[in-house]
Amino acid sequence: MDFAARQAAFADALLQADRPVPDGVINARGKPDAARFAVYRNNVFVGLTKALAQRFPVTERLVGSEFFAAMARAYVQDHKPASPLIMEYGDDFPDFVAAFEPAGTLVYLPDVARLEAAWTEAYHATDSAPLDLAALGAVAPEMLSDLRLLPHPSARLIQSSFPVGSIWSAHQEAVVSPVSDWGGQAVLVVRPEMSVNVHVLPPRDAVFAAALFNAATLGEAAEAAFAAAPGFDFGTALVGLAGLGAFRAFQQYKGNST
Repeated sequence: MDFAARQAAFADALLQADRPVPDGVINARGKPDAARFAVYRNNVFVGLTKALAQRFPVTERLVGSEFFAAMARAYVQDHKPASPLIMEYGDDFPDFVAAFEPAGTLVYLPDVARLEAAWTEAYHATDSAPLDLAALGAVAPEMLSDLRLLPHPSARLIQSSFPVGSIWSAHQEAVVSPVSDWGGQAVLVVRPEMSVNVHVLPPRDAVFAAALFNAATLGEAAEAAFAAAPGFDFGTALVGLAGLGAFRAFQQYKGNST
């Protein structure tokens, strides 16, 4: 067995408790050292579970530490770290939560986890200056509709049928206040400067923001927003999103950027 195959076999055995001790893991007498490997395996599980708990604290708080530990252990068993950077572990944990049957009654839980994953991504994203509103304001009105806004490297938009932004905010306090409005929310997670900010967008701006994040021009995004919400205010929405640091630059339809 070559080195790569031995590594793969070791990793599989490490995260699968029913696997035998990998070849080469022996004690001083040359026998398979099941006891020591079990200790090492447990340490890995504990370490990865703690990493998930640190990245998804609100998710853990919503279900309780024991339930979260069991859910995290089930995830760890089938999801090896894809990167040596532990901060990136759990990128697909929200999708796992969505398919985790014991948590099925908490229908909002996967989107809360998605918001928390987005927070971490924003925290570690590349630094970049946000779009200068003065530069945007200098664009001739007749050219605005053909602009595409380029999202800030840290910007993430979470769209949910549940009030995930309010749930997340309530759980930042020691005493959790009840969420009174259970309507859906669009949440912008962004770090335009030093701190990660979580903003619940006005409902009428959600379609507009989603279209812009999907590379629509301002004209296309505005058209979709007006169709979804007749009371949509283009200027207020555009200035609001830009002011929150959601974008880093704009680009003319023909590809000239600024």
